[in-house]
Amino acid sequence: MSDATPPPVPTPGTGAPATPPAQADAPVARLAYRLLTGPDDRSFCERISAALAEGYVLHGSPAATFNGTSVIVAQALVLPAAVADGRAGA
Repeated sequence: MSDATPPPVPTPGTGAPATPPAQADAPVARLAYRLLTGPDDRSFCERISAALAEGYVLHGSPAATFNGTSVIVAQALVLPAAVADGRAGA
């Protein structure tokens, strides 16, 4: 028996190979560092809150600037587990 992965089956009607289920279901590696930016509004705060819920922690102070129309903010976040095992500074 061979350990080779079978070739992807073409997507019906397109001729393009489909993504094998094992790849489609593979977990996505989380980044050790993220910098979120955007207008200073509820949506930005929701994005920060979601990252905190995923295990990220705030890194440093937020930054803010005015682009002539609205205030644009930025906040760095780090994943403590990535920092602890050395993935963050490589």
